[in-house]
Amino acid sequence: MAAPHTGPGAGPAEVTRTQVIVVGAGPVGLMLAAELCLRGVEVSVVEQRHRPTTESRASTLHARTMEILDSRGLLPDVGSPPNEPRGHFGGVPLDLTLPGPHPGQWKVPQTKTESVLEEWALSLGADIRCGHRLRLLDLSQDPDAVEVEAVGRDGRPVRLCGRYLVACDGQDSTVRRLTGADFPGRPAGRELLRADVDGIDIPDRRFQRLPRGLAIAARRPDGVTRVMVHEFGSAARERTGPVRYEEVAAAWRRVTGEDIDGGKPLWVNHFDDANRLLARYRHGRVLYAGDAAHRQMPTGGQALNLGLQDAFNLGWKLAAEVQGHAPEGLLDTYHEERHAVGAAVLANIRAQVALLLGGPEVEPVRAVLAELVAEEPARARLAGMISGLDIRYATCGDGHPLVGARLPYARLRVDGSPRTTFELLRSGRGLLLGFGGPPPAAGGPWADRVDLVTADPAPGIDEAAGPGALDGVTAVAVRPDGHVVWAGAHPGAGADREDGEGLRAALGRWFGAPS
Repeated sequence: MAAPHTGPGAGPAEVTRTQVIVVGAGPVGLMLAAELCLRGVEVSVVEQRHRPTTESRASTLHARTMEILDSRGLLPDVGSPPNEPRGHFGGVPLDLTLPGPHPGQWKVPQTKTESVLEEWALSLGADIRCGHRLRLLDLSQDPDAVEVEAVGRDGRPVRLCGRYLVACDGQDSTVRRLTGADFPGRPAGRELLRADVDGIDIPDRRFQRLPRGLAIAARRPDGVTRVMVHEFGSAARERTGPVRYEEVAAAWRRVTGEDIDGGKPLWVNHFDDANRLLARYRHGRVLYAGDAAHRQMPTGGQALNLGLQDAFNLGWKLAAEVQGHAPEGLLDTYHEERHAVGAAVLANIRAQVALLLGGPEVEPVRAVLAELVAEEPARARLAGMISGLDIRYATCGDGHPLVGARLPYARLRVDGSPRTTFELLRSGRGLLLGFGGPPPAAGGPWADRVDLVTADPAPGIDEAAGPGALDGVTAVAVRPDGHVVWAGAHPGAGADREDGEGLRAALGRWFGAPS
């Protein structure tokens, strides 16, 4: 409820009280807002843009992100995007196909991703406020709340008070500056210039390495061509304003010999190879997700996917904390899990940048890598890394090989109806799933937070899940983000103790004390 308040800015400020403030209404902020609202949390999202972006920056969704959208029932809204099984590692072609229902990469414009997530968040009750810019030096927190001031559409100050604030405001995060968060890493050394151009006719190129640089061109069905160019040996420039199309066209001419001066630029930007990772993803009641927590070159489309998966990991944990039933330390596992994933992704991006933007000196390394990816173990390792399908959280424990990994895809029958494992996660609650019989009775006391589901008959091995993915498994306990925290198995296959001690410990660890 709004009330008069006098802030440090001129004039009275309207005060909005909510449970969680999300700064930034890009894909990451919208995903987080929806995940919180799904669990009944009051959320206010503030965004400095006055309207949704029309610039489709990130256009690649990887397999794990598609699984996440599937587990929330959002794929019909995404539509039928083009699927490309072939990706790359540092410009070296790489087959990204791995077991699962959404292999490879999916070409979804960021404008589409944002519109789907915004509609979902609004339908769940999120309060989204565009045209709100945060004031510098005006964020405060105490043991019980966090407060921030923004400048609203009409220029008047607006103060927002919440239990927590999550910064999803990108690589130049205002919140990060306000809190003075330690953001170590490497500054920009090289850059790639990029433009969407209408009215040009040039050959498509996929990571073409020419004597003077790297050239990429892809013509869209609407006739617009996206060009990207890097001149070998050139350094990233200190920029105080946007890139001019004339600069892109001149670099393109020097590298390729082609003239694109007469084209009509629809969007021009650049991205550099700065590589930084927050020392901590949590600062008291302020948390960070997406590019506010990590800055990297968006090589292979990994940046957007990394951020969406941050939000998916954080949403259910923060909701449990706000609603008072989180076990001790649950919210801190967000940093433990996602900081480690962020460090791994940024390391593979540094390697890719060296291969992609390096000059003739990297050709021997590229040749060796091309030979290695022809070997299945190496190919699968790199594909798992880029797609996000290899993520296993050590915090979930050990024992059965499934523990810590995502729940494999499988087709089941539940109460006589066909269901998939991902469909069983759509409530946003935990899941205790019994195969071929009811789930263990030890999970009963958590039924207010965990769905108890019997899959009958016991599932066979689904081709999409991969051979042996669920062999010998009798039951699994799964977090709301789809990661397995306990698996029961037939004797000899990593079975839990018959009295359910391991199951009770896992449910208490992730869902709190039994009711």
